[in-house]
Amino acid sequence: MQNQSDLSLLRDKLRAFAEARDWDQFHSPKNLSMALMVEVAELMEHFQWLTETQSAALPPEDKQAVSEELADILLYLVRLSDKLGVDLREAALLKLEKNALKYPWNWCAAARRSIAAKQVSKI
Repeated sequence: MQNQSDLSLLRDKLRAFAEARDWDQFHSPKNLSMALMVEVAELMEHFQWLTETQSAALPPEDKQAVSEELADILLYLVRLSDKLGVDLREAALLKLEKNALKYPWNWCAAARRSIAAKQVSKI
């Protein structure tokens, strides 16, 4: 999604969808967060018992099913953020900045080299 209008469009469509079905009464943050976790579990199910290689090269029918689970996750996340009054785009951008400070690129590269060196020394 390139800008806030993408998330706003989804938010507005989800509001209308829930309103048309009188589901807003069920869309508390608690219920939405629980539904979100169920969808994440359904996503994980597609990868259970796969190797790393298999998980990166899903057959088309599995990729389609995974795509639908990802969409469910995104929709619940947008709906939850709407109910909580969280600007999801802004929150994500701020979190990226926070993570960049917490995990600077040069520290991460140095950590990888250190771990690799330790593994080689054990051989």
